[in-house]
Amino acid sequence: MPISPLTSDKLYRHCELNGLPLDIKSTKHLTPLNEIVGQERAQQAVEFAMSMKDKGYNIYAIGRNGLGKRTMVMRYLDRYDPNGNATPLYDWCYVANFDEARTPKVLKLAQGEGTKFKKAIEQLMKRLVKALPLAFDNEIYYSRADKLKSQLAAKQEAALNRLTKEASSKHVALSITAQGSYELVAMNGEEAHTEESFAALSNKEQDLLEENISELESKLREVVRKFTVWEETYSDKQQKHDEQVAQDVLVHLLEPLKLAYADQSEVKAHLNDMHNDIIDNLDIFLEQNEEQVAISYASLQKKMPRRYQVNVLVNHGSQSLPIVVEESPNYHNIFGYIENATFKGTIFSDFSLIRAGSLHKANGGVLMIDAIKVLEQPFVWDGLKRALRSRKLSLSSLEREVTLSGTISLDPEAIPLDVKIILFGDYQTYQLLQHYDPEFKELFRVTADFEDEMVRTDESEAQYAKFISSIVHGNKMLHCDRAAIKRVIEFSARQADAQNKLSLHSADIANLLREANYVAKASHSNMIRVGHVDQALRNHEHRVCRLKDNIMQSFVNGTTLIDTQSSVVGQINALSVLSTSDHQFGAPNRITATVAYGDGAVFDIERKVELGGSIHSKGVMILTAYLATVLGQTDKIPLTTHLTFEQNYGGVDGDSASMAELCTIISAFSKLPLRQDVAITGSMNQFGQAQPIGGVNEKIEGFFDVCSIKGRCDSQGVIIPKSNAQNLMLRADIVDAVKKGTFSIWAIDHVSEAVEILTGVVAGERDFEFEDYPEESVYGIADKRLKKLRDHVKQQAKSSDN
Repeated sequence: MPISPLTSDKLYRHCELNGLPLDIKSTKHLTPLNEIVGQERAQQAVEFAMSMKDKGYNIYAIGRNGLGKRTMVMRYLDRYDPNGNATPLYDWCYVANFDEARTPKVLKLAQGEGTKFKKAIEQLMKRLVKALPLAFDNEIYYSRADKLKSQLAAKQEAALNRLTKEASSKHVALSITAQGSYELVAMNGEEAHTEESFAALSNKEQDLLEENISELESKLREVVRKFTVWEETYSDKQQKHDEQVAQDVLVHLLEPLKLAYADQSEVKAHLNDMHNDIIDNLDIFLEQNEEQVAISYASLQKKMPRRYQVNVLVNHGSQSLPIVVEESPNYHNIFGYIENATFKGTIFSDFSLIRAGSLHKANGGVLMIDAIKVLEQPFVWDGLKRALRSRKLSLSSLEREVTLSGTISLDPEAIPLDVKIILFGDYQTYQLLQHYDPEFKELFRVTADFEDEMVRTDESEAQYAKFISSIVHGNKMLHCDRAAIKRVIEFSARQADAQNKLSLHSADIANLLREANYVAKASHSNMIRVGHVDQALRNHEHRVCRLKDNIMQSFVNGTTLIDTQSSVVGQINALSVLSTSDHQFGAPNRITATVAYGDGAVFDIERKVELGGSIHSKGVMILTAYLATVLGQTDKIPLTTHLTFEQNYGGVDGDSASMAELCTIISAFSKLPLRQDVAITGSMNQFGQAQPIGGVNEKIEGFFDVCSIKGRCDSQGVIIPKSNAQNLMLRADIVDAVKKGTFSIWAIDHVSEAVEILTGVVAGERDFEFEDYPEESVYGIADKRLKKLRDHVKQQAKSSDN
């Protein structure tokens, strides 16, 4: 029975939208989906991970770019309801450690309280900056200070008066030098002794004066020591007086704040420490010399003492779940950093210059990052694992991590970390991490595996239509009419390379809708129609098909040799797919086989010159095994075959040409010509069964285009494996040609069917009783020729023996 080609209805599956009511005329009447279509498995994985509060249940989202991984996760998290099981959120602030400036303290405040506390402290400082100087600038303070000073002066004066009288009685005067020190001088009446007058005195008088001065000096030293003690006592009293004045102000202004945060022990403790520090550093508020206190006020935001600022590192406000997407996951962006400030050429840093990273902002929620970008950045992956293991966020400078420098830097107190990390990456990166990082399995226990495609049913088409509606609504495009929705769904099936599947590569669908929207607006349409979608597809094809045009031009000018109408022995048109980064297309390749006397080997020229890949070589070995089964069961095949892809200079791999190669060899063996108006694609196993291949649509379209270039005839067509019939979503012009009978597509189960189509002769089946093929069959003709060669070889061997 001759093999019948496929009918036109088998080449393209039209979308009927049977799952949508007929009254839905456009996306305007469709409710947009809240989730990405067809990713139920991945969504369940995310739901599971979010519900697990134990350590290590972070997520690795696997899938190609454009599947909508991030969009799906974002949409799920936007409506995520923890049902009271959510991690409580806190605001995190850094404040000064008054005991050790190098280790700033962290304050944990209730959600939304961080900014309020910061403003409360700023308001307190504004009032203190005004109130404290006023408290020390009034008559009561001055009178009390003057009284203490007068008491000290009177005490000092009385002591000096007593010493002066005693000295006077002993003819010695107590005076003060220009430098402010005390001096005892021997007197000669009302005048001080000169050297001459002192020398005129008797030795006894001189000794007496010297003895008196020595005794008075001893008493003077005692008085000076008492002065020091009295001044210290005065300073203490003055200090206590100042502290009491400051205490009165602080109690009035600070106590309400302490009461407001009485239930938060950490905040209350900080306020008490700040209270004591203000008392110890009153000069910051009272000093009038701007230059001396400029460093204390060296703030980028407020004119207030820097040491009392509150650095709100994280303020969650009113959000229920922090969701942070880090596009540039370098060390500083993830873990935060500490800035430096400059004052008069001196670089310094303190707690107020600590800046939050993505982990700080996502604490209590979710951080989403790209796996490859994380692995590309130095030290980030190790730091991330360290933070997840310890569940603490320690902020240390990258410079200290990577160098042996002893530079002094801050060591802020660590913040407790409770965050879900979602890594987005491809399968290869996932495998590398699984293989080379033993900690990866423990820290990322949940895998969200995103599907590339979904089964095409009436229900899934209806769901896909809603997905299209969500893209249209989300991007505020013109609405698609029903026919345009159908065309987009058919495009999705073509992207999936299957009639019964739909592609889940949402980026492709979104891009098509954007381009169709552009075309519709350019034509002043109020809606996206099927013509606009087709035009957008043609525009895209035109932009990316430069390589295809160049290849096709080589067929036009004859640079690439091809025959699409005659019949030739040992020559066949196989089909291949060529790809660029954003486009793939098919084109025919001529395969030729020549035979010569030999030992039955198939000499693969591509492999010999290292232009053939390992999979291609495997295909040649498989067809060699089948060839031996068909024609070499009783004796060795006395022919060596040389097989090659003509005009191939860039390498070849894959086994999709193995059926074509076998047909070429059979033709060379039998001397039966092969039709050049028929191209073939498909791999085979050792039993000759046809196996499916990829890119079947592009391959058929490529041969059809070359036939159009070289000249069309009604006998032209393509042979494909039967299992690839479900993948057909061909161009409309090819479907129309098949419908008119001017182009044919045969779907076969076995390579012998291809042999029959290409030679026009029955392939033949072995009669196992006589171990022969029918004489007029292809295999019979080839076997007959081989037997003649074997007999010839035997006769030559006998002749040589004789």
